[in-house]
Amino acid sequence: MPGSSGVNVEGSCKALCRTLVSQKGLQRETADISQSVLYTSLMGLLLVTDNEKDPLALGSGRVGLRNIGNTCFLNAVVQCLSHTRALRNYSLLKSYKHEKFSKEDAKLMEAFFQVLSGLWDVNDGDTVVNPRKFYSIFKDAVPYFSGYSQQDAQEFLRFLLDKLHTEINRRPNMRKTGKEPEQKYARFRIAEEAAAMWKKHLERDDSIIVELFSGQLRSSLHCSVCSHYSNTFDVFCDLSLPIPKRSSGREVTLWECLDLFSQEEKLDKENSPMCERCNRHTECTKRLSIQRFPQVLVIHLNRFTTSRWSISKSTVLVSFPITNLDLGPYGPADCGPVLYDLYAICNHAGTVNMGHYTACCLDENGWCFYNDSSVTALSENQLQTNQAYVLFYQRSSNTSATRK
Repeated sequence: MPGSSGVNVEGSCKALCRTLVSQKGLQRETADISQSVLYTSLMGLLLVTDNEKDPLALGSGRVGLRNIGNTCFLNAVVQCLSHTRALRNYSLLKSYKHEKFSKEDAKLMEAFFQVLSGLWDVNDGDTVVNPRKFYSIFKDAVPYFSGYSQQDAQEFLRFLLDKLHTEINRRPNMRKTGKEPEQKYARFRIAEEAAAMWKKHLERDDSIIVELFSGQLRSSLHCSVCSHYSNTFDVFCDLSLPIPKRSSGREVTLWECLDLFSQEEKLDKENSPMCERCNRHTECTKRLSIQRFPQVLVIHLNRFTTSRWSISKSTVLVSFPITNLDLGPYGPADCGPVLYDLYAICNHAGTVNMGHYTACCLDENGWCFYNDSSVTALSENQLQTNQAYVLFYQRSSNTSATRK
């Protein structure tokens, strides 16, 4: 199999399990944990820790994807996901085979594995991989992407991650049934409320996709009539950031986009939710913040805006940090620095109706530019362009461990 290294990973995991038990690393009451759960946990440790050496022998990864008819959106996103290290290793090790997941066949996950196997073939056998089978299975699952019209890369990314998650969800039978009783939390217990909501989410949805890409947003409402505060928490897999309008056309920074995303917004009675204390719709203010930070941060620069009659694209240059993007200021007050490093970019060139997607990805030898079948080396100072559309950041190992 491409990527095999002669190292028996499964055997190593079992040996580690035996060592933990023999050394009383596991408490007596937990000693009956199933092999599959232990295997999954240990594989997670192997895959998510960035400082560990990959448990695979890999090729260069500098292999193109064939465009099979307006599929540049697919090729660019797959290259970015291919360079998402933990997801790549999870796929190439076929770890989903050892986990308890949905009863449906993991057809899309298997096809995704086949594409990645070609891209990371240790023998570097193919210069171009054909994703036709993968795309065919994806279109069967999401008919919206059938045909040869231009598609949006961010939409494709969301649908793809959702479908992969559905196939490998470790809790497929724990779906929400009926309306659960609403719990009330004191104002000073925001962290506890958020943790309880996150726990409920994991009881229904738990996979490598959730572990890597999912975070939690906090929406804070402040009633202008009675001054009551309320919070709601939502899971996100990417942050879609607005781009500030610049009449002069000068560049903006990613910080300005984040500030605009998280700034306080005034809501009138018609657009506000019902105040819990007033028991009616009132004027209020709303603010978004990040309550829980994902391992992989996907930032979508919302370049396309829809008006009543048309769709327009912003071509403003948004500058972004390559390393040490600190999202701490956009999280809870006590979270400290939360640092991320850039490892992939999905670019969009052209207009609303005629465009082309490419990718820039970081590997052990530096940055590389992926334009369908064509793959060329790239310098870091060539990354900042007005075509940047979706940014992929990996949480840094230097980040404070007080909050995940």
